Amino acid sequence: MPDTLPASLRLHIDRAALQHNWLHLDRMSGSANAAAAVKADAYGVGVEHAVPALRDAGASEFFVAHWSEVSRVAVHVPPRSIAVLHGPNTREEADFARSLGVVPVINSLHQAQIWSASGGGRCHLMVDSGINRLGLSLGDVGAAIIGELEVDCLMSHLASADEDSAMNELQLDRFASVFGVIGHKRRSFANSAGIALGPAYHFDQTRPGLALYGGVPRAELANDIRQVAYPQAAVIQLRDIEAGDGVGYNATFVADRDMRVAVISIGYADGFLRPRGPGSSVQWKGESLPILGKVSMDMIVVDASASMGLREGDWLDIPFSLPETAAKSGISQYELLTTIGNRFDRSTI
Repeated sequence: MPDTLPASLRLHIDRAALQHNWLHLDRMSGSANAAAAVKADAYGVGVEHAVPALRDAGASEFFVAHWSEVSRVAVHVPPRSIAVLHGPNTREEADFARSLGVVPVINSLHQAQIWSASGGGRCHLMVDSGINRLGLSLGDVGAAIIGELEVDCLMSHLASADEDSAMNELQLDRFASVFGVIGHKRRSFANSAGIALGPAYHFDQTRPGLALYGGVPRAELANDIRQVAYPQAAVIQLRDIEAGDGVGYNATFVADRDMRVAVISIGYADGFLRPRGPGSSVQWKGESLPILGKVSMDMIVVDASASMGLREGDWLDIPFSLPETAAKSGISQYELLTTIGNRFDRSTI
């Protein structure tokens, strides 16, 4: 007897589209090199599929957030090419970084002290220029412990690059103000949206994330970024309902006629959150099957009245153009990607 059975959810990853997106963003970065943010399981796409594709396209540096993410990425690329954005908060994490050659991103005086006490060495340094998350405060850049660091890449992070905001230029000025204070070899500032802001934001390295995986954070990217993730879900039951029957929790849909409906194996536990239900549909052989009622944890119900050939076990396409789905549902493109559940059988196409 097999240990596992086939999933009733599939996520096809378009390897060529992913590579195209990185190559386009790298070209847009001008003289800067584009790294690749592969945190959160490569934004939900799957590290085992995304990292080799990005590596083969030419990406040579990769960013994760958590130390626990390192091992899965290191299967595919040299540990020296991996940087950990959250930095070392314990001696154990600092020793782990040194033992593998992983690059810690230092975000505070506390982390700088931990890294130096563990023996120091190559690191990146994040300076907060206005987003007020992780990052060294501008008032701390002259601290003696910062001067002891062997900083490879001096970094900061844009808060509003997806908007034409005065904040972008303000952060750029703040970032530039520390160049002469902190010794460093390279500079990195722009995320996906920041790349589209132009050469002044590129420096030596850009750090795209969302746009690699099909997200479009600024209009300048809309014509060139390709969809990467294509989810499918199986039909697990077909049933007939009568006029007056309600569908799903709270009977928010009530049939106005006799209908054929299909129960589909996807729900909010799989990242198909409730705001994606109203007014939406799934696809079968080019036909649209409207979603009926509320999204459940593990399933949705769709109108299959016009799909006479549909059978239990058939696969339906879940529309997943990130900018379109975000605009329709109100869910951010980042959340659409990173909430994809672990019940999908992921594969490259």
